[in-house]
Amino acid sequence: MKEYLLLLPIIFIVHDMEEIVGFGWFFRKNPWLFDRYPKVMNTYRDLYDMAWTIGVYEEFIPFFGISLLAYYFPGNILFALWYGFFLDLAAHFVVHIAFTIKIKKYIPSVITSIIFLPISVLILYKCALILTFDLITVIFIAAGILLMIANFEFLRWLMPFISKKMKLEGLNKFHVDGE
Repeated sequence: MKEYLLLLPIIFIVHDMEEIVGFGWFFRKNPWLFDRYPKVMNTYRDLYDMAWTIGVYEEFIPFFGISLLAYYFPGNILFALWYGFFLDLAAHFVVHIAFTIKIKKYIPSVITSIIFLPISVLILYKCALILTFDLITVIFIAAGILLMIANFEFLRWLMPFISKKMKLEGLNKFHVDGE
């Protein structure tokens, strides 16, 4: 499995570079999304580009961290957590593709999602052949998925918090206005 471990942060960062570069522009060009999909989009309303970038960086830390830990301290528990993180990333690609189909419009991140989803499925398949799937492994895979979901929910709080701080300090350059 060691040969696949560092692919997780690499795939994540390439994918999220497409998001960082494109989402500010995308939200400014498509303000109707905020009204049509408020439950999904409200996190991104009035978001500053810097807050988005900090959110992506924060999300990178666990992907990179678990990959390094599993690489230098190989063991089924760390491999299982890594596998759960990777499953979460693959599901993230599916969400991007599904949302693109739903709105019938290109969204930043869909190109790398289309490219990386089959690659991720192949990596996950090859690693599934290597992992020992006992109860402990399944628990830690589930824990990895739940940790990344919790991290995403933390980001849904963090990015608007940073944007509000920036607004209070008068730092409104590169503002992503959802209205």
